Amino acid sequence: MMDDQQEVTDFLSQPSSYSEGVERVEIIETHASLVFLAADRAYKLKRAVKYPYLDFSTVERRRQACEAELALNRRTAPEMYLEVRALARTAAGGVGFSSTGPALDWVVVMRRFEQELLFDSLAKTGGLDPKIMSELADNIALFHSVAERRSQRGGAAEMAELAEIQYRCLVAAQHAGFDRCSVDNIGAKWRERLAAVAMLLDRRRLAGKIRHCHGDLHLRNICMLDGKPTLFDCLEFSDALASIDVLYDLAFLLMDLEHRGLAHLANRVLNRYLDRAEEDDGLAALPLFFARGSAPM
Repeated sequence: MMDDQQEVTDFLSQPSSYSEGVERVEIIETHASLVFLAADRAYKLKRAVKYPYLDFSTVERRRQACEAELALNRRTAPEMYLEVRALARTAAGGVGFSSTGPALDWVVVMRRFEQELLFDSLAKTGGLDPKIMSELADNIALFHSVAERRSQRGGAAEMAELAEIQYRCLVAAQHAGFDRCSVDNIGAKWRERLAAVAMLLDRRRLAGKIRHCHGDLHLRNICMLDGKPTLFDCLEFSDALASIDVLYDLAFLLMDLEHRGLAHLANRVLNRYLDRAEEDDGLAALPLFFARGSAPM
């Protein structure tokens, strides 16, 4: 049975729960979290949910996830991620921010930014230009260069396993209207491409190209902060899913740009990244990374 978070969400929804001057609270909902926007702060609450790839069903699991989110995102956005705060029962029996007593729940406190500064919003309004994308590529290359190595992960065998999981997910998703023949064709092409680059994937693993990456590097997880392209909201709930080839991590962004008709910017990012990171030995694996899309979720 999942935890009841109604009292906590009611508390976080009230302007009076925060510092003076907060007149209203805006709420952004996702499948795994609720983000409460109050004045210049954002308070991110993990939903009490459990999926095959994610488990936030208990207070302790949510605490661990909040602390992981804070630590991992400070790698790329230390100015944005401020602290983890507990919510506990007050002496009057209500809910409040408190570091004493058993925690009812936990939130990640972040510096708020305008939603118009998200890269997916900028993509819609024409706000992305070659200069910004070059700076972004530089930031990603630097992040990848210092990200922790995960040589025990990755390689051809793991990619093959994940591809089969995704294939089975597509087969099972009959309600989505996927034609079985088309799904089988996709699965066959995945296996064919995997066989072609298997040795390359294993060489890259041995060469230290598998790192603890961002793991969800699409345009909605990038923003302009203090005038700089900033990566945030990385995949925090699974070390395994985030431990991938650095070019696989980059492929998320390249696919998103191309999907939005911004192939020229994807080309700019890729070429700039290759100049900075010297990763051109892995180019033959990019079509597979593009086709895979993302880790199974």
